[in-house]
Amino acid sequence: MVGAFKSVVTVEYIRGVKTSLGWKPFNGKLWQRNYWEHTIRNEQAYRAISDYIINNPARWKGDTLYML
Repeated sequence: MVGAFKSVVTVEYIRGVKTSLGWKPFNGKLWQRNYWEHTIRNEQAYRAISDYIINNPARWKGDTLYML
């Protein structure tokens, strides 16, 4: 499912770049190579994942993969 989504979005993005919609072309890969998925099975897992999503942007600049 994720692979199909990424493929459709990539094709549409390339189409947007080629049809001069003002979309910037991308160099290299459009998508991150791997992703992590996890099934949320209970309230504790939900809270831990929610906290991660909410608090993670504050840690970006300290991340070794941060590129801005």
